[in-house]
Amino acid sequence: MVVCDLCGQRKECFQRDIEGKRYDICSDCWSPIAKKLKGKGKRKEDQKSSLVKEPEESPTLPGDH
Repeated sequence: MVVCDLCGQRKECFQRDIEGKRYDICSDCWSPIAKKLKGKGKRKEDQKSSLVKEPEESPTLPGDH
């Protein structure tokens, strides 16, 4: 059992990394935060497309088929 950094009660908490800092947050406190943040930030498709570079097409030369 750990003391929750948000509510101050002794509960089973999970460590969460928020903006480079670690916090112990119980599920009772985390659930409303997760609901509020749902849909915020980048979509996974946008992240993939920004991380994966498309191979550049080489120009085709005459005689190449």
